[in-house]
Amino acid sequence: MSTSFTPAEARHAVDLLSSRSLIRLLTEIDDNGAIPPRRLAGTLPDLTAHQLRSASDTARAHRLIRVVPGAGLELTDSGMELADLYDAVARWARRHAVPAAVCEFSSRIRYALDLLAPSLTTGNTSRRARLRDARQISAEAQTDLARPRTFLTQWLAGNPQVARIPERAA
Repeated sequence: MSTSFTPAEARHAVDLLSSRSLIRLLTEIDDNGAIPPRRLAGTLPDLTAHQLRSASDTARAHRLIRVVPGAGLELTDSGMELADLYDAVARWARRHAVPAAVCEFSSRIRYALDLLAPSLTTGNTSRRARLRDARQISAEAQTDLARPRTFLTQWLAGNPQVARIPERAA
């Protein structure tokens, strides 16, 4: 499956998907089930009210979560698939100790998604990722990145709205 985006669309998708607050929200719901909206702050105390509102608004806008009366915020099928993608990406990063041997779950995901961004662009679907910093990953890590790359490409093919850049109001 080959879905290519412009560099701006790929960057937008990666920036959106690598939002720490979105990662925290989706993985919390994935791990522990629905969260009543009024319990978000208590469930995710490390996020500010603004971050919680932004993450839940973004997740709803992209159909990753829905509000179920009596239950709260729960993942949609796309949200569950994205949580699975996050798990696969984090496993790859943990296995290869990137960005560091010990780091936060969301940092691992952001790092790996940044590596995958160039492969999402038109004409670069098989291109090896280039790091922003000077540290290079091993050839084995590059090879192992193929599976998360495939998961990401498949997920974006089913959720192309994530790559659409919103038009700015004049």
